[in-house]
Amino acid sequence: MRTLEDLFAFLRSLDGRPYPAYKDLKGVWRGEGFDLAFVHVQGDPFASPSILEVRYPKEALGRLRVYAHPLGKVAVEDFLLRSLKARFRDLPRVGGMGHSGRVSVEVESPKILKRAGAHLGPSGLFLRFRLGLPAQGRRILGKEAERLFRALAQHLRGFLAELDLKALLAHVHQAEDFAYIQERLPERGLVAFVGEGAILPRESGVSQRPLQGAIPFQSPPSLRVAFPVPHAGEVLGMGLPQGLTLITGGGFHGKTTLLEALVHGVFPHAPGDGREWVVTDSLAQRVQSEDGRSVKGVDLRPFVHDLPLGQDTAFFSTEDASGSTSLAAAILEALELGARVLLLDEDTSATNLLVRDARMQALVKRETLTPLLDRVQDFKAQGVSLVLVVGGVGDYLELADTVVLMEEYRPFEVTAEARAIAEARPTGRAFGEPRYPLRVRPRAPLPESFDPRRGRKAKVKGRGLRELVYGEGVVDLSALDLFEEGQVRAIGAFFQRLLSLADGKTPLRALVERVVEAEDLFRLGEAPELSAVRPLELGAAVNRLRALEVRPASGS
Repeated sequence: MRTLEDLFAFLRSLDGRPYPAYKDLKGVWRGEGFDLAFVHVQGDPFASPSILEVRYPKEALGRLRVYAHPLGKVAVEDFLLRSLKARFRDLPRVGGMGHSGRVSVEVESPKILKRAGAHLGPSGLFLRFRLGLPAQGRRILGKEAERLFRALAQHLRGFLAELDLKALLAHVHQAEDFAYIQERLPERGLVAFVGEGAILPRESGVSQRPLQGAIPFQSPPSLRVAFPVPHAGEVLGMGLPQGLTLITGGGFHGKTTLLEALVHGVFPHAPGDGREWVVTDSLAQRVQSEDGRSVKGVDLRPFVHDLPLGQDTAFFSTEDASGSTSLAAAILEALELGARVLLLDEDTSATNLLVRDARMQALVKRETLTPLLDRVQDFKAQGVSLVLVVGGVGDYLELADTVVLMEEYRPFEVTAEARAIAEARPTGRAFGEPRYPLRVRPRAPLPESFDPRRGRKAKVKGRGLRELVYGEGVVDLSALDLFEEGQVRAIGAFFQRLLSLADGKTPLRALVERVVEAEDLFRLGEAPELSAVRPLELGAAVNRLRALEVRPASGS
């Protein structure tokens, strides 16, 4: 096998040669205690940087076997990527054009996620990253490349031996304690937990960093619970019970900040994020209105029915949904995918699907919408909880199981007071018996829905967190809770797997669960820029494919 010394000499010999000569780097080069593989070699200085893979043998990994839970293993891999990224900041700068000398390790957020850039397996440790091979114009800068790779090899040689083991343990223990709480929320009758002292606000709307000087979270005594986690001992915090929970309060007092933290709490966070002890049910999903989104074959009758001119909503499709229709579809799609906690904010929800007050009930006789308010008991009967941020819809007070009032970023439990107000000030609203049951009809996607071709070539490209270019269309992901561009790229890769699995008979939920659970991101492709998503996110993305074609699933 070729050695790293051979690599250095070869790079030196390439100086001044045409860029395609770099292609001969493909393959594996043996180093001291590790191998370095060129998985993909870029075609020119401006193309996506090359993909390299460093491979450590299993004999070198004894210090990494510090986990007892599958999520702990993910935390080890996550920590290694973060450590490698920090170490590579000391690499020397090299000259050249385009991406020359650029080295990138893909870790974008404080979430502890499975990523394609790291794989800790029985045969060893594999870490992937990108590196731009230096060139000036179309000519190789071989001496610059040699200098860069000598420094790179030195960092990789000492990487495992010089790891901060104390920080590694803290990282793993945080993830395993998170998993302990999350797995026990349902049996404790809770949908979420927010630990004492958590820092919920972020420094800006586009940042995931904690806000400096923010007020630490302090739970109301009546909602305070304790979890005896494996590593940190007893952890105290607010437990949100199952059922209907209202989060209310004046403007700018922290209602949406709390809901946002709960949205992020489906995944564990690295130590120092401030939300390490925010833990939300693993099957929680936020839903909202999306004017103009497409809806395909959803049975909307639990919320939208008896339309003028006899239009049926039992298998409803539209390319331009209204706010109320899109919210109804999002709720029913989430239930179809197995969500057991729905998170909503009055600000992003169509009011006419949240409530129809007494005055409108008296005025409008031929209503085509059943508001969510009339479905609360149905959700409870089916074991689905609702967490709703409200500031102006008081009709929900008499149905709420828990009411949390936010004042100056501090939560107070005011359930008894809310019920007393509801009794003392009746709205006069009649709670009718919905005409159609709250039932979900599973749908089966057709394989052509996932064709990625644009002309003869496949076109799959993420554009930030909000869009995925897929085949002939663009999938709007802005309503999904995605935290890394790698998650968008993973959705694109999963879509291509669904192309071979969809048969027009298998329900969407079964398809997305099979893909997410069976596909190892590391083996899904060569690129390291893939981050884990849940079946809920993948299914929600499928539902926003304008090319989606569905039929009722077998047996539904």
